[in-house]
Amino acid sequence: MSELVKVAVDAMGGDNAPVEIVKGAVEAVKESSKVKVYLVGIEDRIRDELKKYTYPSEQVEIVNATEVIETAEPPVMAIRKKKDSSIVKALQLVKEGTCDAYISAGSTGATLVGGQVIVGRLSGVERPPLAPLIPTEKGAALLIDCGANVDARSSHLVQFAKMGSVYMESVMGIKNPKVAIVNIGAEEDKGNALVKETFPLLKSCPDINFIGSIEARDIPAGYADVIICEAFVGNVILKLYEGVGGTLIKKVKAGMMSSLRSKIGAFLVKPALKETLKTFDLEQYGGAPLLGLKGLVVKTHGSSKAVEIKNSVLQCITFSEQKINDKIKEKITLENE
Repeated sequence: MSELVKVAVDAMGGDNAPVEIVKGAVEAVKESSKVKVYLVGIEDRIRDELKKYTYPSEQVEIVNATEVIETAEPPVMAIRKKKDSSIVKALQLVKEGTCDAYISAGSTGATLVGGQVIVGRLSGVERPPLAPLIPTEKGAALLIDCGANVDARSSHLVQFAKMGSVYMESVMGIKNPKVAIVNIGAEEDKGNALVKETFPLLKSCPDINFIGSIEARDIPAGYADVIICEAFVGNVILKLYEGVGGTLIKKVKAGMMSSLRSKIGAFLVKPALKETLKTFDLEQYGGAPLLGLKGLVVKTHGSSKAVEIKNSVLQCITFSEQKINDKIKEKITLENE
């Protein structure tokens, strides 16, 4: 049996902790024998949740942490003061090499700060970006950055394109992934100062498949595999995606229950519709990795349920097996030579 991929999970982070977090971790180890999960948090509460399940006990370990970093706390101060928090202790497990990866549905700010301060950046990486997979008509696309670097520079965006290309090729199996930069038009001379400065730099990169600008309306159609932007724009796109998706599903369900005829029709189309809507469910893709660090740091939604935690844990297996960090390091090293 090959060596297990070890994942530190912040059991106290998120709106549904520790109930859904523990449930998702248990589902992950039951589905894969390749992973061991370290549940980090208040030990008594974690044990109470684990008692509900039957699972391979050798694949789950509890690491006690007496403090919890709340979402509203200033991230830098929280990381410095709460040394025995579930976030800090989980990140420390990655730093010291006990674990290969970290997952949290808790404070995004604390995860971003802790990832850089505790785990540390790979040599040559200027800014680690947060990069979630989003659903499109043609499969998943990588949105990079969606929350880590609001004031990014052109050189940062070029590195995002390179790291994103490595991720999509190695994790998603897309050969020579198409890279596009978010813009307000297709023309090269459109956009703000950052986009205008970055466009020719991306165009001149021989190691990425740059296809030019992409407008927001074309993202769901799947025209690009890697979508480049700074974090303000990326976060707006991601949140709009989530909001429209949730609203659309509610409206479809309401319409199907509006009359006897629609209810009969709903019964007939339910299997096909359920399968179609599943492809646009963000939870199936797991969390967003913070690329460019010395270890894998994954941030999931604050409202994450067990399915997203499970998929995030399984995502870490692929990341580790494909040696994404080594490939990113090689790509960035070549860039700096």
